[in-house]
Amino acid sequence: MGKTALLVIDMQNDFCLPGAPFEVPGAMGVIPFIKQALHACRENGLPVVHVFRYYRGDGSDVEITRYNRFVQVGGGCIEGTEGAKIVEELKPMPGDYLVTKQRWSAFFQTELDNLLRRLGVDQVVVTGVQTPNCIRGTVWDANSLDYEVIVLTDATGAKTEEVHQANLLDMQNIGIKLMTTSEFISLVPDVPTHNLRQQIQKKLRKND
Repeated sequence: MGKTALLVIDMQNDFCLPGAPFEVPGAMGVIPFIKQALHACRENGLPVVHVFRYYRGDGSDVEITRYNRFVQVGGGCIEGTEGAKIVEELKPMPGDYLVTKQRWSAFFQTELDNLLRRLGVDQVVVTGVQTPNCIRGTVWDANSLDYEVIVLTDATGAKTEEVHQANLLDMQNIGIKLMTTSEFISLVPDVPTHNLRQQIQKKLRKND
């Protein structure tokens, strides 16, 4: 039986901090919830994967749809800069996994799928920013790759609450499961890793 892994997406200073080059207004508000999920997963031996962007300083690997913004703000998420670091509250710990990306989806041209399969993971819990872009892109690809997907509704954020809710509804409509962080955490303690998926499915069936 497979495992459950927590994905933390794009929680970097250049996306999260007020006034940052690529600031997502809802990012700071989700940090406490992601922190709670991180703690629960680490304490119970569930894999934690931080997925984040690194761009070249010259912008040669930036998406064409973001390139003008990248130039306008003088760059962002450039490897080796403070802005590219994961926010202090969520900084990776020994035992966490790190995956870099240059596009919306955490799976597109990255090692994530191979890593998860080597770890025996078949269910992912998605957190981070922002909901209509990197969260949604990751969720769609995870679904296409036959992972069971749960999105933590209060541990993901967007530019506005309206945008966030609309995209959550779209994901729910294709069969993605939505949970709050507290609902997820309530299932983690004292549940062997290989049984967590079964417990989550049982919880979700009760909510349907």
